[in-house]
Amino acid sequence: MRLRAVVRGDVQGVGFRYGVRRLARELGLTGFAENIPDGSVRVEAEGSSERLDQLEAFLRTGPRFATVTSMDAERAVATGEFGVFEAR
Repeated sequence: MRLRAVVRGDVQGVGFRYGVRRLARELGLTGFAENIPDGSVRVEAEGSSERLDQLEAFLRTGPRFATVTSMDAERAVATGEFGVFEAR
């Protein structure tokens, strides 16, 4: 499965992408987290539904210094295009 999410709030400059990368790698997921010019963070991750559920739960709160105000998320079929999970 593939998770596509956009997380909004105070999520840039607070270690959000690196927190996502750490957890995603621990869960064995592949994909990326990147800042978007509007101040949000886009996450695309692939792996099992159960592990994507765990990542999605983390995205709803973020790391300690982040403040998440909203999140849009959807699931799709995995493409297998990622080798690792990275923070862009």
